[in-house]
Amino acid sequence: MIMIIIDLTAFRCPLPLVKVKLALKQIDTGEKLRVLLSDPGSRQDVPRFLKKVGYHHQIIQSKESVLALEITK
Repeated sequence: MIMIIIDLTAFRCPLPLVKVKLALKQIDTGEKLRVLLSDPGSRQDVPRFLKKVGYHHQIIQSKESVLALEITK
């Protein structure tokens, strides 16, 4: 299984959410996407979006400097 990792720690809201949405369109059902976020707004917005649209996701790492999410399409 292929896992795509996207480091979005250099970006500020709303760009990480936009990039996550675009990445999810590019992967097939069953594939995984790992996203790294640091912006406080994005750390809230991205998981909220994933829950709203029904993507299974889990927090892999949650530190003050970075939040790592693993998303299964």
